[in-house]
Amino acid sequence: MTAQEFYELGNAARKRGQWHEAINYYIQAIDLDPDSPAVEAKRMLDDILDYYCKDMYNP
Repeated sequence: MTAQEFYELGNAARKRGQWHEAINYYIQAIDLDPDSPAVEAKRMLDDILDYYCKDMYNP
């Protein structure tokens, strides 16, 4: 498979809400092509999954 195909699989998984599966596909795309758009897509998913709002936990 090509980096583009892995990137597209990652996008499809992300749209289904399967975050970890999407990240795995993006990682495979990045391994094949370090300049793939999967780099930015993975970074955005990492940010979403790492999101933390201290105000939500300390009202």
